[in-house]
Amino acid sequence: MVFALNRGCSVKGKRIVLGVCGGIAAYKTPHLVRLLKKAGAEVRVALTEAGGRFVSELSLATVSQEPVLRSMFPATDTPGVDYTTHISLGEWADALVIAPATANTIAKLAAGLSDDMLTACFITLRPDRPVLIFPAMDGYMFASPSVQRNTGTLSQQGCRVFSPEQGELASGQCGLGRMADPEEIVRQLQEALTPDPILSGKHVVVTAGPTREKIDGVRFISNYSSGRMGFAIARAAYRRGARVTLIAGPVQLPTPEGIVCIKVESAREMDEAARALYEGTDIFIGAAAVADYRPLEAVEGKLKKGAETMAVQLQLNPDILAGFGAQKKAGQLAVGFALETAGGLLNAKGKLESKNLDLIAFNTFEQPGSGFEGDTNRLTLIERNGRTDALPLMTKDEAAGKLLEAVSRIMGAEGGNA
Repeated sequence: MVFALNRGCSVKGKRIVLGVCGGIAAYKTPHLVRLLKKAGAEVRVALTEAGGRFVSELSLATVSQEPVLRSMFPATDTPGVDYTTHISLGEWADALVIAPATANTIAKLAAGLSDDMLTACFITLRPDRPVLIFPAMDGYMFASPSVQRNTGTLSQQGCRVFSPEQGELASGQCGLGRMADPEEIVRQLQEALTPDPILSGKHVVVTAGPTREKIDGVRFISNYSSGRMGFAIARAAYRRGARVTLIAGPVQLPTPEGIVCIKVESAREMDEAARALYEGTDIFIGAAAVADYRPLEAVEGKLKKGAETMAVQLQLNPDILAGFGAQKKAGQLAVGFALETAGGLLNAKGKLESKNLDLIAFNTFEQPGSGFEGDTNRLTLIERNGRTDALPLMTKDEAAGKLLEAVSRIMGAEGGNA
């Protein structure tokens, strides 16, 4: 494989902490360190106890030209030792890369445990520094509910968690579980450390989550949206240098670092919040699952159970995304989502046209791992010019990155005046 630095992206002069955990993929890490050093980065390696069983401390120290960090408690008889390295390292680093990341270390990071140099550095790392996590384990381990819960927690905290790749595994099986190649890890690090020149400084407005339409004081109409896709897009846009406003319905997610979050409940509240931002919006991304209808009149108090049947008259809610599309001017971009049944690609293309969008992301709730509530998604990106890109199943953070790559390409093709 021929490796070359991306234009406009560089790790030269950057200070990288590489966390190495106990997986067979650890054998790739000396090559990863060499690539980073060749690109001009400073590298310090934090090696877990289990990681030391798969790759030698001597190898990593030789290629990094730095002592390998393991315990938070250095020998007291070592001259000039820094007893607070576990704190100063988090201040020193421009980025933290964990490759390979095992299920055990991922669980410790998600729980906030700090019992070795790597986990301590994760906690003390300054909040504006990127964390890139590359899991490597058996595919069934990665797909287990506990690992998915923990990677989801880390993603919500702002970490970039990358799905393992398909290939031959140490178990002799072939499937999901391989760590990304060192060249790909460096490429992802370059992207994380370099703002997108097209999106940087742009005002991105993202709607996320469900809306609730009151029937009475205790009941409402809603849907299964968790808001994870919209929050992932907001985080990804912020990382690329955009100024991000997130309009969120009722979700159980923490507000991402550096992002303004406007919390709403109903479709009309979301529409009002969005319209107030239309004029100063460069890119509007409608990722919310807005309820199509609301009760004509919400009852005060609580409806009492009585008759065998009950009729609730509904009226149409405002179409927030279509509202932006109808008024958008040169230089403004409108992006939407279309959750359809399988084979609904034509419906998605119809929404692209009818709502005057520049890009729409089609997905279906019928495929495993796609749609509401989960941490993964399977998107098909459809552009106004007819370009269609069917993405494989990936984490919502990865899917958000792919969507923003398409947004950046569209804006760049128009000279920033989509």
